Amino acid sequence: AGLWTVFTLGGVGSKAAPQLEHCSPLANQSLLLLLVLANLTDAPDTPNPYRQAIMSFKNTQDSTAFSSSNPHAFQINFNSLYTALSEQQKSDQATLLLYMLLHQNGNVRTYVLARTDIENLV
Repeated sequence: AGLWTVFTLGGVGSKAAPQLEHCSPLANQSLLLLLVLANLTDAPDTPNPYRQAIMSFKNTQDSTAFSSSNPHAFQINFNSLYTALSEQQKSDQATLLLYMLLHQNGNVRTYVLARTDIENLV
């Protein structure tokens, strides 16, 4: 029962604002699932594939060639990601995702630091 209350946002931490929960509950639950999966511990012989994907995805607008040598590599539009994270900074989950991306993905960190409107995140 205790684990279920954590998954339903009744556990530790603050609840998301009611207007954020009701506007897109599927997106909210998906973000929570992504955060849980990306923060699972690595197995002794296999690294966490979700964490590997978070650490290595690239910008679709990047001019360098996309290498498919990493099985977890994918591309995403960083401008759309930046806009979405900027708009959702009242949510603890979005702030945690931004923190994780800035610390674990050098491509996202470089993109955010190159932006001229970084005060939107602050």
